[in-house]
Amino acid sequence: MPLHRAAQWFLLLALSACGFQKSLPPAELQQLYAAPLTPPDKPLWVFHIGHSLVNRDMPMMLEQLAGEGHEHRSQLGWGATLQSHWEPGVPINGFEHENAHARYQDALQAVRSGNFDVLVLTEMAEIRGAIKWFDSPKYLRRWAREARTHRPNIRVYLYETWHQLDDKEGWLERLDKDLGRYWQGEILAKGLAHGDTGGPVHVIPAGQVLARLVRAIEGSQGVPGLQRREDLFALNPDGTQDQIHLNDLGNYLVALTHYAVLYHRSPVGLPHELLKADGTPAVAPSPEAARLMQKTVWEVVRSLPQTGVSASAS
Repeated sequence: MPLHRAAQWFLLLALSACGFQKSLPPAELQQLYAAPLTPPDKPLWVFHIGHSLVNRDMPMMLEQLAGEGHEHRSQLGWGATLQSHWEPGVPINGFEHENAHARYQDALQAVRSGNFDVLVLTEMAEIRGAIKWFDSPKYLRRWAREARTHRPNIRVYLYETWHQLDDKEGWLERLDKDLGRYWQGEILAKGLAHGDTGGPVHVIPAGQVLARLVRAIEGSQGVPGLQRREDLFALNPDGTQDQIHLNDLGNYLVALTHYAVLYHRSPVGLPHELLKADGTPAVAPSPEAARLMQKTVWEVVRSLPQTGVSASAS
């Protein structure tokens, strides 16, 4: 082997050992989102890959918000990673329980069918652990590439979630930092760096919406039924605070966020009395809370180019 080729080979080995991954510089990543997407002109078929922060209720709420013609299918797990959904040898915890419903479809079969307009990817929470131990950029790249191999015009989104309310770094503080340092700076910058995903992966910024809404209600007297962040989160069976899973109000907020991003439409004025996946009525926000949620979602979605929604959308 020529000396210079040998040097290159050893350099690649050394970089691999250090966990090196190609990454887009911030300016190049930002350029991928310079032009907004064209709003869809028909109801969407959406496939959700994820875990309990997707759950069954949120996609059903989205379906009701979007109206006739919108359809969804999903593959879920408990704390599932993008890796576990992709790799046949990696178990998906809670698979049998979470997918025991009529909207389940095998994820790889779904993306290879070419039947879906939208693929929503959800990574494990805690996001730092997902990146460190389960190679989130690699699997974002694989899912996006696979989806666009079978349907080049499919829209692929990364659903930005959140972390535990009792995070020692601070819940709001981490939401402020994590979008740039992890979701964009790690998952998107590295997952899109090879230029082989058929286009960018856009963002559904649920974490940013939660942060904006919480600041609005906790910085004032709030609105009926919504005065503090815990009002958006579930309670455990023993009545203690669940630190990460949303209640019906929180799921409604996230469904509004998906609606605004996917359809490029203001959610202001949408219904706020919806059904859960089992057909029972969800706990509805007060009219004042629903309107504040809807306005907040639209403000955040239009402010971030990564959503693909034009800042001038109405």
